[in-house]
Order: sequence, then structure tokens, then C-alpha cells
Amino acid sequence: MVFAMIALQYLALLFVFLIGVAVLLGVVYFIIDRMQTGDAIRRNYPVIGRFRHLFSTLGEFFRQYFFAMDREEMPFNRAQRNWVDDASKGTSNSVAFGSTRNLNVPGTPIFMNAVFPPLDDQYGATEPMVIGPTAREPFAAPSIFNISGMSYGALSKPAVRALSRGAKKAGIWMNTGEGGLSPFHLEGGCDIVFQIGTAKYGVRDKDGNLSDEKLREMAAHPQVRMFEIKLSQGAKPGKGGILPAAKVSKEIAEIRGIEEGKASISPNRHKEVDDFADLLDLIHHIREVTGKPVGFKTCMGSADPWFDLFRLIRERGTDYAPDFITVDGGEGGTGAAPMPLMDLVGMPLREALIRMVDLRDLAGLHDRIRIIASGKLTQPGDVAWAICAGADIVTSARGFMFSLGCIQALKCNKNTCPTGITTHDKGLQQGLVVEEKDKRVARYAKAVIHEVETIAHSVGVAEPRLMRRRHVRLVRDDGSSEQMNVMFPSVKLQGDPTGGHPIFQEALKRMG
Repeated sequence: MVFAMIALQYLALLFVFLIGVAVLLGVVYFIIDRMQTGDAIRRNYPVIGRFRHLFSTLGEFFRQYFFAMDREEMPFNRAQRNWVDDASKGTSNSVAFGSTRNLNVPGTPIFMNAVFPPLDDQYGATEPMVIGPTAREPFAAPSIFNISGMSYGALSKPAVRALSRGAKKAGIWMNTGEGGLSPFHLEGGCDIVFQIGTAKYGVRDKDGNLSDEKLREMAAHPQVRMFEIKLSQGAKPGKGGILPAAKVSKEIAEIRGIEEGKASISPNRHKEVDDFADLLDLIHHIREVTGKPVGFKTCMGSADPWFDLFRLIRERGTDYAPDFITVDGGEGGTGAAPMPLMDLVGMPLREALIRMVDLRDLAGLHDRIRIIASGKLTQPGDVAWAICAGADIVTSARGFMFSLGCIQALKCNKNTCPTGITTHDKGLQQGLVVEEKDKRVARYAKAVIHEVETIAHSVGVAEPRLMRRRHVRLVRDDGSSEQMNVMFPSVKLQGDPTGGHPIFQEALKRMG
């Protein structure tokens, strides 16, 4: 009894002490808020005004977990994230009662199931596709779904290791992003696409120019199967990047070929590429030096400039053609980019992809140039739509980040990623266990591929690359739907490619 009374006395004293501290802090903050001149709310409403900033900061958290419906959030809603999470864990992705998706939103794809689909024994897996048939070492890409460009530096070491190992388990490729080839990309043994950014990280000389010697060194790795020249990306078209000095560690400096401890600025474009002629020259040069397929990645602003590219290819011959073109949509993401560029610049993928596919086919290059679609394609329906539109292959970055455990905390640019994916904080990185996450990466990739094959089977074809625009309808503004091949007619691959279509006839005339 005595001990209980003593304990209560101490608790009472502690309570009074805490109240005193709170009052003292309130007085201090009151004086600070009244004296400061930068924030009008805090100056007019001392102490209480501070809660506005607190609630604004916590708003994202409350909306994500308590208030937003499954299909409301941006850039990816809860239903999309949950699908990736379930697929990554290998749990059932079946749903009950009915779809929560609003099928009246303009642009929504609705796949047209066949009356008599192929029987199970008439259904096959996707065949490998050869990229770069004229290169000394063509690449037979085994998968329709692969990992898009994410640099080591933007991603943490354990994240890159898990992606590499998971890609190998799933039989898909991994794009290095523009930060160069690290040992962690190679660790898992997967196929690698080496991306050459405007700063030429990993393949530059001391002056920042493209180095043939470094190109040969990269190409000597048997895992490096292709090279991708990055012209632009959807999240920040027309803008280079800045790697702060604090992030240029000895390891990063060695991988990228830059000076340790000094900020590195990527130009907004390749300084030696002033026009499409220069671009074709660069593609041809890299292919000759490396012996491997070479293509480029771009975000389209308009289809008009690209007529000149295909006209030049027709003039020079297919030896100068890119082996693939990666089309990134304006809705693509990145670790950090100015909001106006992220929100307002670049054509959305659902327009850009169709335009690039049609230009390629009009030029008669359907079997020579492969089209890779990239930009917010994380779900099987997204991938299936892209293939119907004409893409040969689809890549995703954020889908694979979700498979690693990303919770869309929107802190990629703050070095405070709570899942350890985009941070260099060792304490936060330890939460990402490579030996577990690589399995999630593989399961997610396999789930997407399996579901796309299921959609293909449902619309009446044996495998995904046999899907065409006639197999999907798009919802129009009035809520009705129309076949995509009616809204966006496909170029014919035999006979007259224009099919008598006046728009295609004019486009072919512009190509010469």
C-alpha cells in the first residue's frame, strides 16, 4: 500500500512536470511565432498555426490509409498496389462480388472475349523475340514484360541486388538506368540492357565524351545484351539531372566514371546529337563498336518531328536503323523532377505509342525495329492494352518497386524512403532483405505475364503477341465503347500499307 502511494505521488509529480514543460514550450513557440516574419499564419495564430503544417504533412498518410477509396489515389491507387502486392506474395488475386472499377471512364480498355476461345491444349506461352537481327550478337528477348531503367544511386544497393536476382528467376531483363553498370546489376545473372544517358555514365572518358574503350568493356559482359540511348524520359523530358556532391561516394564515382565528392550535372540532351542524322550515326557507331543491338528511349511531344527519322532510315537503309525504340509516356515517374515537367510536358503513352507504331509500320520497318512501351504500365490489363496497340515488349519501373515493398510514401527524393528502396540510409536499407524480395520480384513478373497470356487466350489467340487493336474496345466520352482499330486504324503490313486511308497516305508522302 505504501509503495502504491509513493508511486502515485511520483506519477503526479511527473504529470505536473510534463504540464510545466508543455506550458514553457508553448510560451517559447508563442514568442518565436510572433517574432518570425516568414509565415503569416504562425505570426497571426502563434502555436496553433503550427498544426496547419503538421496536418498538411500527415494528410497524405490519412488519405492513403483512411479516407481514399480503392480506385481514387494517384499516381497509383490502392487496388493497383494491392494487386502487385498479392502477386508478389504469390497469394490469390481473385476478387469477390464484382469489379470496383468504373468502366465508364473515357479511354478504359475493354477486351473483347471470343465466342469460341482456343481450348487449353491450343494455348501457348509467348515466344522469344529477336531484337537487332543485323547486329553481330542479336538478342532473343524471352519475355514480353521486363524491368525499366532505374539507376544504382536512385535505388539502393539491396534494391538493385533484389531486382537483379528476381529478374534472373523470372527470365526477364533489367535496364541499368543512366547511372552505369554496377556489380549489383550483374550479381543475379540476369540479362542487362545498358542505358547510355546524356552524361555517358559508365562509358565516358575523363572529359565526359563517349569512350569506345569503355563501350567495349561494357559489351564484354555476356549479360549485357543491348544498349539503349536515352534521349528523354516521360517524367522530365528536355531536362538533365543533378547528382549532388554528397551522393558521389567513391563507389558511385568509380561506377559512373566521375570525380568523387563533386556534383555531376547531366546535360539536357546528348551534345553530339543535334538532329536525327546524328542520332542514326551514333546508333550505328555504338552497334559497330559493341556488336550488340542498339536503340533509344524517348518521350514524344508530337509525332511531327519523327517523320524525318523514318524518312532518313528509308534513305540510308536499315543498317542505320535503331534496333528498338522505347516509347515513354508523359505519365512516367522518376525519383525527383520539377512539377511542371512531371505534370504537363510529354504526350501520354496511350497516344504516343500508337503514333510511333504507325510511323514504324508505314516505313515498312515492322520486323526490323521493335517497339518497347514504358510509362505507368504495372497491371496485366495495361500490358495487354500496349501489346494490342502495337508494342512488342513492355517495361515497368514502379511496378517492380511495388513488388519490392514500395508503399508509395512519395519520399523518393528525400533519402527517407521507409522501405529502403530509394534511400542510402543504412538503417532504412536493412529493412529490405534481398533473399526475400528477389522472390517477390520474380513472382510479380511471372504473374503479370501469366495474366496477359490469360487475356490473350480469352480474346481468342494462342499467345499475347497475336493480339491486335481489333481485340480491344475503348470507352468514349459518352460512355459507349468502340473498337480500337476503328478509332485508330492499323497500318497494313502487306500490299498498300495505307489501306487507302488518307491520313496514312499523307504520312507516307511526308516520309518520302
